[in-house]
Amino acid sequence: MKRRTFFKTTALSGSAVALAGVAACTSQQPIETAKPDFASFDLNEITVDELQQKMASGEISAESLSQKYLDRIALVDPVLKSVIEINPDAIAIARQLDEERKAGKVRGSLHGIPVLIKDNIDTFDKMQTTAGSLALEGNIANIDAFIVKKLRDAGAVLLGKTNLSEWANFRSSTSSSGWSGRGGQVRNPFYLDRSPCGSSSGTAAAISANLCAIGIGTETNGSIVCPSGINGVVGIKPTLGLWSRRGIIPIAHSQDTAGPVARTVKDAAILLGALSAFDPTDAETHLENGEIFNDYTQFLNANGLSGKRIGIVAEMTGFNTKVDELFKQAADILKAKGAEIVDELNFENLRKADELSSQVLLYEFKADLNKYLEEHPGVPVKSMAEIIEFNVQNADKEMPWFAQEIFEQAQAKGDLTSDEYLKTLEQSKRFAGKEGIDAVMEKHNLDALIAPTNEPSWTIDWVNGDHFSGGSSSPAAISGYPNITVPMGFVHGLPVGISFFGHAWSEPVLLKMSYAFEQATKHRKAPGFSETLKNA
Repeated sequence: MKRRTFFKTTALSGSAVALAGVAACTSQQPIETAKPDFASFDLNEITVDELQQKMASGEISAESLSQKYLDRIALVDPVLKSVIEINPDAIAIARQLDEERKAGKVRGSLHGIPVLIKDNIDTFDKMQTTAGSLALEGNIANIDAFIVKKLRDAGAVLLGKTNLSEWANFRSSTSSSGWSGRGGQVRNPFYLDRSPCGSSSGTAAAISANLCAIGIGTETNGSIVCPSGINGVVGIKPTLGLWSRRGIIPIAHSQDTAGPVARTVKDAAILLGALSAFDPTDAETHLENGEIFNDYTQFLNANGLSGKRIGIVAEMTGFNTKVDELFKQAADILKAKGAEIVDELNFENLRKADELSSQVLLYEFKADLNKYLEEHPGVPVKSMAEIIEFNVQNADKEMPWFAQEIFEQAQAKGDLTSDEYLKTLEQSKRFAGKEGIDAVMEKHNLDALIAPTNEPSWTIDWVNGDHFSGGSSSPAAISGYPNITVPMGFVHGLPVGISFFGHAWSEPVLLKMSYAFEQATKHRKAPGFSETLKNA
């Protein structure tokens, strides 16, 4: 199994892009006719703070704001295919929040802010939760996911759900990131023939394309940070347990987490704090509980790099010479802003941790998915075995480009009491965490580790699958530790990110450093929706 199987998915088939409530989103416009006016939008690059100021002054309402984003989705998304379904109640929710504001009740910094969430997160409304799979069509949850309840309580407007690498890219090792049987192929808004990475492809592409204010993705290994880096936005993979996983279609409870995707570090920090809470019903994280904050913006400091010791993970560089050049420039900026850089660090057992983790995920995928299906009586399929059979029976729609060998490998595994699983889990966590990130940081007295997040995006290839050549998500993903990616620059117009990661529960220090880097560089820019790199 490739290391990046966690964020792959297939190619564009003739199956539906079911965008409920916005008829224009289901059209099949060719890319050539869709480019005009995509880059022009009066809310381009607007922040949460700016939107709150406009709503407070009466310049804009939550209702009109939501409608603007819905109109933009209707214009752009027939080509981008980043939104799989629109919430038919979005405008009514926004109108209610406007009434609350008029009555003097403002719930907080997310009041009236439109949010898009990944289509593997349960919502107790009229929207489905399918992980992009036709096998789960009709799955209407009977309760909100824990983080969705928090999102609603905070006053956000749930605008819709985003397309993704089907099954969070855990179906085949030759998949195309951003493809799902239900939603088709998500495209990169910088160059439409390029991959959006995954599996949170739709969330990252939509936020980058200014289809919404902020969004939520999920990650098992790289599925937030890779699409965020490749689409030129900020992504946070939190420490396991900072955000509840309850009500999210799983891959593996020992690594899964949802997290924020935004255009700025501050917007990501606002969303991070609003949804952070310990959930005692979702406590199996293999980590000791740490301190959780409801406001992570308090840690943002433009001078946050001063006096920090930051280590470069050498074995996570060298996969692309132009990325290495950008990364060297980034390290020089970190030094200029007061950080001390420690070079040429390596993890002793990273390859072993990767290999072990792939086996852990197979065991947990079978057990966790079957448990999710049992808890959702309205789901048409009742087990992983039934999903495998569904895909066989509907191969023309579900498997036109790649198969389901990961499903089959998982189905063949035993249960979570097996000695092999328990031993493999313990070793993978130890190699990535205590003997990995923790050991390196303690040895060199570091505040954080850094590495390039991603390579420049590759061309979408439904025949051969993704052409992934490098990244840095594994140590933080396997250990369950936090990881923040921030735009680092461009290679031939393609975004590349830099990742800041470290000890469990170190979001405050990582946010301080990543924000300082962002403020010193301002690499983020809106995409131009070019058809191909050749014509740029």
